[in-house]
Amino acid sequence: MSKLVIGSDHGGFALKETIKSHLAARGVAVTDIGTHSTDSVDYPDIAVKLAEAVADGRFDRGIIICGTGIGVSIAANKVPGIRAALCHDTFSAAMSREHNDANVLAMGERVIGPGLACLIVDTWLEGSFAGGRHARRVEKLKALDC
Repeated sequence: MSKLVIGSDHGGFALKETIKSHLAARGVAVTDIGTHSTDSVDYPDIAVKLAEAVADGRFDRGIIICGTGIGVSIAANKVPGIRAALCHDTFSAAMSREHNDANVLAMGERVIGPGLACLIVDTWLEGSFAGGRHARRVEKLKALDC
């Protein structure tokens, strides 16, 4: 299993804790970079911290959560080398790995329930990049990094 990091703002804290427990029950180690309570924090700070940890190679993949998943996905995608995918269903999670080689999964606690979120995480973690014609496209995404 790859090195995995997880983070959230206050709006995603409860779902982050649920996913951490789910992963622990499956024997998957994950590093939590915060936040560690429901006290208000700014989601770009957490998302960029997580994205930089993935982009610089400290972690292979990351999971980032806020209320909707939108803000953290936008912020994470500002970091060169990051392909954060906002997924609220298992099909999108599978395709984000297979076609886009997504290295960050973004989700929204206020959008999906904990059961579905755990299924999405499992699907995303078990997915792999198909390469082939998709590799050319991912290389074009990488070329857009500033």
